[in-house]
Amino acid sequence: MTENTDADAIRDWWRTSIIDMAPGRIAFRGKPIEELIGTVSFPQMIWLMVLGEIPSQAQARLFEAALVAGVDHGPQAPSIAAARMAATCGVGLNNVMATAVNMLGDVHGGAGEQCAELFYDIAARMEAGAELLPAVRDGLDAWRAQYGKIISGYGHRFHKPNDPRAPRLMALVREAAAEGAVSGRFAEIGEAVQAELGRQRGDRPIAMNIDGSTAVIFCELGFPAPLARGFFCLSRSVGVLAHGWEQMQQGGRNKGPMPPSYLPKYVPQPE
Repeated sequence: MTENTDADAIRDWWRTSIIDMAPGRIAFRGKPIEELIGTVSFPQMIWLMVLGEIPSQAQARLFEAALVAGVDHGPQAPSIAAARMAATCGVGLNNVMATAVNMLGDVHGGAGEQCAELFYDIAARMEAGAELLPAVRDGLDAWRAQYGKIISGYGHRFHKPNDPRAPRLMALVREAAAEGAVSGRFAEIGEAVQAELGRQRGDRPIAMNIDGSTAVIFCELGFPAPLARGFFCLSRSVGVLAHGWEQMQQGGRNKGPMPPSYLPKYVPQPE
């Protein structure tokens, strides 16, 4: 048995199957970069980098649709507002983007991951023998016991009665299922959850939102739930870049969350 040299120890410090890089050679997942440039789309490249394989064209189209749908939701979104404020503080565009992405947490940005967890839990219950409706009800009960009454992926504070992005995404899932690119199982689960939530609200319909519909897509494509948040960060970074760049062109210095003529309400400390 040969002892490791210092050079071996250094090389073993980081291990990766993502990239093989040396002078004059760059290969991603075993595929030379010169063979990828001009032959794969950006969504296919993301898939290759994360999962190690190139998806079919139909899978890539569905993945791309989810990425396109989530690029922006306006300056009222905390991450975009923070990016625009950062852009007036003299920092670079990379700092502007990092400011926004760092705000994408469990409440703002994490709903897609949480919704995917719910869908996977319901699917596991069905694989264990439960019918769709009991699995949905038990899954919702388990969710509420852990996270509270709000079900991620459904309802929207701005878009009522419908989030305009969700129906289009769900239609694309159905088309992909008809082509055999995905199973359609998670579309069925997502819509069953939507129907059950409406029933539990006294037969008042509730919309599936962008987080629910993209979670359907990510589950249909077999992505682990945590990747839903990572993909949302990639998607929303496009809007962050656009807003940050626009604000830099508009100018302004040290812009806060509201105009200087409006000050926060002062609440005296109780005696």
